[in-house]
Amino acid sequence: MRLYTYFRSSAAYRVRIALALKGLAYDSVPVHLLRGGGEQLQAAYRAVNPAALVPALQDGGATLTQSLALLEYLEETHPAPALLPQGAVGRARVRALALSVACDIHPLNNLRVLNYLTGTLQATDAQRTAWIHHWMALGLEAIEVQLARDAQTGLCCHGDTPTLADCCLVPQVFNARRFGLDLAPYPTVRRIAEHCEGLAPFQAAHPARQPDAE
Repeated sequence: MRLYTYFRSSAAYRVRIALALKGLAYDSVPVHLLRGGGEQLQAAYRAVNPAALVPALQDGGATLTQSLALLEYLEETHPAPALLPQGAVGRARVRALALSVACDIHPLNNLRVLNYLTGTLQATDAQRTAWIHHWMALGLEAIEVQLARDAQTGLCCHGDTPTLADCCLVPQVFNARRFGLDLAPYPTVRRIAEHCEGLAPFQAAHPARQPDAE
């Protein structure tokens, strides 16, 4: 397998966590999102992913994109250890938590959105930061309530072993810290993230551990 990745991309981070949890070896192909105007925008990478986004995963003759689709693909092709619980209700809960990050928070703070804010719309640095904090806080508040009130929450988002939800939550917490968001209002989110960050697969997937880390 070959993973096109960028060390700080939270979407790529999700997939690296899943690969590490499943013990799958892969070749890392860094795509620098800032260098030279963004390597993801160059023809060589657009030939891999026309959307010019990371990650992309090549496995055999297939090239796959979209981090949540990649997580599901890895779960289907390498089902052990499982990253989805048994039972339809539990699976729906885990997927909903993952999607709360991947659909409700991350897209509004994606690099191309932030570049549009500061470039085309000429937002100031302060306005950019306020935008980031607003959407992160709104999303994390909802996730905190869901996790805190549900007996299915354990050491991880669902029970005591990592699931797809944790693969998404931990990179989002990393982003929140990176952009200076106060995580005090989200004690359950913070507790789960800190637990997962202590596990070897999460440590191996951490941005600072990647070959392209700066």
